[in-house]
Amino acid sequence: MSVFLSNAVIAFLLAEFVLLVLMSISLFYVVRIVRSWDYNALTSLQYSLEKQNYLVNTILLFSVCTKIVLFIFFALCLNELSDIVPGAMCSAGVIGSNKFGGILMLTKILLIFGLGIWLVINKLDLQALNFPYLKKKYAIFICLFVMILVELGIEISFFYNIPLKVPVFCCSVTFQAPKLPFGYTNFGLVSVFFVLFFVILALNFLKQSMASFVANLLFLVLSYYAITYFFGLYVYKQPNHKCPYCMLRSDYFYVGYLIWCSLFLGVFYGLMPYLVEIITKTNYSHKLKFSSIWLSVYVLICSLYVLKYYLLRGFLF
Repeated sequence: MSVFLSNAVIAFLLAEFVLLVLMSISLFYVVRIVRSWDYNALTSLQYSLEKQNYLVNTILLFSVCTKIVLFIFFALCLNELSDIVPGAMCSAGVIGSNKFGGILMLTKILLIFGLGIWLVINKLDLQALNFPYLKKKYAIFICLFVMILVELGIEISFFYNIPLKVPVFCCSVTFQAPKLPFGYTNFGLVSVFFVLFFVILALNFLKQSMASFVANLLFLVLSYYAITYFFGLYVYKQPNHKCPYCMLRSDYFYVGYLIWCSLFLGVFYGLMPYLVEIITKTNYSHKLKFSSIWLSVYVLICSLYVLKYYLLRGFLF
């Protein structure tokens, strides 16, 4: 039996391959555009390049947006595989079933943020009259294209090496041992979590894009531990159920997608303004307000689960 017999895996890899073909076609024109582009030239070549530029932008906009949506489909695919991989009760068992799982997840998260930055730069470039960021955005795309090639290779290796005869460890084993950073207790972890959250709100209000960039990076890492070892306990209503993935299942009404998506959106809008400012040399700190909005949604959802448990039971874990 092969994991490639799963319809979800086949559909996912087919969609990835189609997007890669579209991006490869775009890459051919991108290289030509970057090498010969001169906005001030009044030649037939420049006119042709401008038409190709609009075509390429349309293809890439579709491909990039679809690629981001496929990240969610990848999570759903992992949930389906957890039903056929022995020992796996959720995505944690599938991801941890071989050495490629962790690398693949990290690569996908980096790509999602990178593709999001490209969308912003592309929008700014198209809004301007003279395409001032054209070469920069295509340079970013070329780097992302290389990452996508690497990602596809890791994906194939990951799916191919998922064991279907040997039991794998799942969240009941993987996340049970204390793994909090710097020796934090749960109380210390949650305290730092809320302090950093309010610091980010203050930095965003003051439009300090560089400081917000650093704070959001720290908050993203801290949130992984906070969700796994504190907030998740109240989602599952079990003191020993430590897992960042199980909340993505139907048993918990897929609330994990709302939690993780609001976190990623908040962190993205916290990181993006500083990076855009570096690339375009223009102030983009007004977008930090969206970081505050999405992170507030994320913190509110997590906190409501804790509050609800306390009101119903009268104690906390």
